[in-house]
Amino acid sequence: MVNRPYPPTVDYNTYPVDTRLTEGVIARRFWAYLIDLLVIALWVVLISIGIFFLGLITLGLGWGLFFALPLTALIFIVYNAVTIGGRSQATVGMRTMGLRVIDPSTGRGASMLAAAVHALFFYVAISTFLLWACDVLVGFLRNDGRFIRDLLTGMMVVRAE
Repeated sequence: MVNRPYPPTVDYNTYPVDTRLTEGVIARRFWAYLIDLLVIALWVVLISIGIFFLGLITLGLGWGLFFALPLTALIFIVYNAVTIGGRSQATVGMRTMGLRVIDPSTGRGASMLAAAVHALFFYVAISTFLLWACDVLVGFLRNDGRFIRDLLTGMMVVRAE
């Protein structure tokens, strides 16, 4: 027999990520999320104003669209998919806070599908405090600051320096 360690070790992190790129990421993610909430709120307000004026023009018929306003929650997922999966690799809040999202195995940006699933995991976790608390706790315990949703989708938030 060959003298090898059992079980064989596998290095899943093929792209070397400098630890300086992950310092202070959790605090920056919090502020980036608040900025993104403002951006999304602005979109919802603009849509509401548009529905209001459409209702005035159609003599009240357009106001029926206010019942569809809760569907604007999908804007959150589309917003994350387009911005994180796009060229800038970050939402508006992340860009403001100097962050970007990469795939830690390749160092390239994440796909739009991975970004949408990541956002869906976030909003499911934040809807129940216990899931969200576990998610954030894992981020504080890990050296790279990755949350559970980051690990599940194969994404990593780093400083964009």
